[in-house]
Amino acid sequence: MTDVEKSAEGPDEERPPLGNWMLQHPKYEEMMALQVGDEAQVYCAFLVYLDLTQVRQWHDVSSRGSPELQVVLLEGREKDGDPPQVVLPLPANRTLTHRCLRSVLSLRDPMLLCAVASDSSLVYQRLCDGLLTPDPPVDIQDQGRRQHRKRRLR
Repeated sequence: MTDVEKSAEGPDEERPPLGNWMLQHPKYEEMMALQVGDEAQVYCAFLVYLDLTQVRQWHDVSSRGSPELQVVLLEGREKDGDPPQVVLPLPANRTLTHRCLRSVLSLRDPMLLCAVASDSSLVYQRLCDGLLTPDPPVDIQDQGRRQHRKRRLR
């Protein structure tokens, strides 16, 4: 370190370690203070929190613990004025029992399950009690049966 860098820092100030900034993030510390789940589940919840707030621009995202399920749940609004949605972030390798799914759905129906893979990729699935008819695809139009039929060469 040069003398200029030392003087800019100050004599008694130390730089925080740059290794893992997530462990020092206030929201991560808040989730750890809930004392539910293991560190892997809290880490997944924090990754989903970052995705919801920074990438998907959700509003009013908060975290709360579920001691009976030993998980951190996230609640937020996709857009202003929308009803709040609950998100259950879980590591992709964690198994869910029917009893666990029933307890999750008793909290709020429907709810989003977010599976977090080991490479930090996220997959969201909507959970509901019973069968849910999917929405039709957005950009697909009916083009008729004859349009894609090939003509036979004689």
